[in-house]
This record gives sequence, C-alpha cells and structure tokens, in this order.
Amino acid sequence: MKEPISTAGAPAAIGPYSQGIVSGGMVFVSGQLPVDPATGKIPEGIAAQTEQALKNLSAILAEQGMGLENVVKTTVFLADMGDFAGMNEVYAKHFKAPYPSRSAFQVAKLPLGAPLEIECIAVK
Repeated sequence: MKEPISTAGAPAAIGPYSQGIVSGGMVFVSGQLPVDPATGKIPEGIAAQTEQALKNLSAILAEQGMGLENVVKTTVFLADMGDFAGMNEVYAKHFKAPYPSRSAFQVAKLPLGAPLEIECIAVK
C-alpha cells in the first residue's frame, strides 16, 4: 500500500508524480528543486538554492512528523559539478552523524533550468 504526501510548504508537483509517498514505514520524497513555494522563484547562488531544496524536503517530511534526522539516503543532481563544494557546505549543516548515504551526479539539465535537485528516502 502507498499513501501520497502533499503539502503547500513545498512546491507543487509539475508533473504526474507525488511530492512524496509513504510505503512500508519508509518515505520516498521526490526530487525537490530550489523553488520557493511562496513565490515560485529560484533564489540566487548555490548556497541559497541548496537551503531552499532542503527546506522543501523538510516540509514534505514534516507532513509525516519527520525531519532530516530520519533520512537514510539522498541523491543530489547538479547542473554543474563546480557547485559541489558550495552545495556540500550547506548540506553538511543540515545533517548530523551518522550521515545518510548519498549519491551526487552532474546532469545535463534539470526542470525549470534549476541548478540542483535533491531527493531522499527516510525511515519512520
């Protein structure tokens, strides 16, 4: 069984997918762009963009009474691997040891021309 998660605290899905899905005690959060849900805009700079993407992830997790401490796996997609260090600096402020496992990739292009997208899997 799967239960969708939806919150106004994160940008609405821009396609046929859920912001998140709960299944079997796990939460799968769709990739979050650094879009401010209040304005629909992407902030300037990789630090602010990483903060916004993580804020969006957090808002979806909060709908299940969870937070970033419940995250066991993340995937970070970057339009430019040159932004890795800046993303990593902000990312490190939001996660504590034991850190979730993580993959990071440079991709050719992301929706809305975004510079990064972050998805996660969390455990209740």
